[in-house]
Amino acid sequence: MLVRHGLSSFNLDHRVQGRDDLSSLTDAGAAQARAVGEALADLPLDAVYTSPLRRASDTAAQILAVHGQGLVANRHDDLLEIDLAPWSGLLRNEVRERFPAEERLWREAPEALRLPRAEGGSYAPLLELMAQAQRFAQMLLEGHAGALDDDTGETLLIVAHNGILRALVLSLLGLPASGFRRLRLDNASISVLNLRRGGAGAPAVQLESLNSTAHLGTSVPGRGRGPRLLLVRHGETDWNRQGRFQGQIDIPLNATGRAQADAAGHFLASVSFERAYSSWMARPRQTAEAILASHPGVPLTTTAGLAEIGHGLWEGRLESEIAEGWPQLLADWKRAPQTVQMPEGETIHDVWQRSLDTWCRIAASLGQQETALVVAHDAVNKTILCALLGLTPADIWIIKQGNGGVTVVDYPQGAGGTPVVAALNLTSHLGGVLDRTAAGAL
Repeated sequence: MLVRHGLSSFNLDHRVQGRDDLSSLTDAGAAQARAVGEALADLPLDAVYTSPLRRASDTAAQILAVHGQGLVANRHDDLLEIDLAPWSGLLRNEVRERFPAEERLWREAPEALRLPRAEGGSYAPLLELMAQAQRFAQMLLEGHAGALDDDTGETLLIVAHNGILRALVLSLLGLPASGFRRLRLDNASISVLNLRRGGAGAPAVQLESLNSTAHLGTSVPGRGRGPRLLLVRHGETDWNRQGRFQGQIDIPLNATGRAQADAAGHFLASVSFERAYSSWMARPRQTAEAILASHPGVPLTTTAGLAEIGHGLWEGRLESEIAEGWPQLLADWKRAPQTVQMPEGETIHDVWQRSLDTWCRIAASLGQQETALVVAHDAVNKTILCALLGLTPADIWIIKQGNGGVTVVDYPQGAGGTPVVAALNLTSHLGGVLDRTAAGAL
């Protein structure tokens, strides 16, 4: 679990912090940290790591004081924040005024930014941070190697800073520094990644959730300028629970799924929508209708572009039945989904194309401050999110989408600009920090 430090004095003043230890945790930041501790209270922790900078180490101490397990955080220099020494302590508007070209590069292409060193020469802050994140990730993998193979696993808490945590997520997902601006991490937010042993000894990584702030009293992160889309997976069906492949067979929500849809509706009741879209199928349409019960007058448009992947001859079958008839194809689907043509069905490339085309048309149709609700399916949501994060069709298993989970995507520069995944797979409204929804088939 990744936690960004609570609100600091420099956050409050809109100053650049970097890795200087000049700012401290505010009273509000300490309260945020305690709220994290309460949110994690029912989760046993095996180890805690923190940046040595005060705003992070004090956040970790507050979390652990409330969590009550008696752990002590391990301070690690590879969790230091990005080095922005020439700007450290300056107000953000002062940086814009004094270093306009560099500040614009930092916002638009931070991987290309070069800053002068005090002793001469220059350095690339983000590229150095990525190398630092990779070192820390390697240390974790080596130090907790046994947990990658153990069914019980370990739960590790990492408390650090905005920049280094985003770099760590990118490193674990195998993404380049150019993806830095595609992620958002708010103060005292909680993000969850799952690591298991993968092929050739490499870790298999799953991004379970990103930037959850419900424990701080905000269902979704606050918005800035630009269109916003809320992407929701439909609630549970009986076939999800049974692990039966649904595909384009029109299975409705079960009682749990209806409760999840209602919970998502309560979770999003304070969020304003101008429009809503769903797959034509019953399970996402019923979920969308439950959410829109708190938003009378918002029109719901159904579309074939958001329909679930067509599994062809696999539809209606349990995984055990598919394993009997198509053992190699099922193994390929789990290992390399981009290589699989479903028998008399679709490929993940087919779904990628139609779902992303639909998503982009919706985004392009929104006004500067409009918000749209989009309710769809597991494979559809995964392909959209892979595309937005810079992943490929081979990577769909990296992204988790729980039944009733909420994802938030912003377009600060408009629909033609770089998307920002402001939150991913929020499921706190369904009970706790971890996604405990059914892990059933698509």
